[in-house]
Amino acid sequence: MNNLELQKKANEVRKGIVTGVYNAKAGHPGGSLSAADMFTFLYFEEMNIDPKNPKMDNRDRFVLSKGHTAPGLYSVLANRGYFPVEDLKTLRHLGSYLQGHPCMQETPGVDMSSGSLGQGISAAVGMALAAKLDNKDYRVYTLLGDGEIQEGQVWEASMFAGAHKLDNLVVIVDNNGLQIDGKVEDVCSVYPIEDKFKAFNFNVVTIDGHDFDAIRDAMNNAKATKGMPTAIVMKTVKGKGVSYMENNAGWHGKAPNDEEYKIAMEDLNKIDEQLKEA
Repeated sequence: MNNLELQKKANEVRKGIVTGVYNAKAGHPGGSLSAADMFTFLYFEEMNIDPKNPKMDNRDRFVLSKGHTAPGLYSVLANRGYFPVEDLKTLRHLGSYLQGHPCMQETPGVDMSSGSLGQGISAAVGMALAAKLDNKDYRVYTLLGDGEIQEGQVWEASMFAGAHKLDNLVVIVDNNGLQIDGKVEDVCSVYPIEDKFKAFNFNVVTIDGHDFDAIRDAMNNAKATKGMPTAIVMKTVKGKGVSYMENNAGWHGKAPNDEEYKIAMEDLNKIDEQLKEA
């Protein structure tokens, strides 16, 4: 898939995020939107998966460690064909299989239930180790928030991954700079992120998380790296694509009202028109 096609898919994923959160009247749009390009690249280009066979034994695994951004994961899964896009409107509704955090028992394509911050990376490390022990060649990807890496368990898992040379593991940090209480650097600074992962024997790449060429190069770098896991620190814009949500910590965890939803969809439709002319 070329970059223009990926951009179009990512914009559809963003529409699904906004639509889901709006219909739920709750949820986490900001960090879902910032990661939409990475979600799109993983599910439409990078990972070995089959929507018709979600439990395929040799599939690549993905763990959404920052589980509150489930609207982003659900939207890309729907757009990839795991379930109908129309079902995104049932987000967080009573009886829906699309709840506020991913549930591997209920939702097709979800490899690990998550939501308690800091824990997803540990599950991903376990999956990567299992692949090594079973002589399987699947790869494991996990997405963390930059606020999430304030959790100590993240670094225990990273130490283990580096010590066991899990070169089939890719840890992605969505560095949009904002968490629920404000700027990450003001709440409890995690910087320098890159040096921390390097200290645990990681291959580290820093990229623009909205640049598909940069994402592709980073993934190729990870596959070419042997004997150590890879950490991709992606610089992103929280709320990317929706004018009033961009770089606004207030949109970490709330839903747009009717007027805000209308503006958000107008913003995303404008991006559609721009991409058609590209």
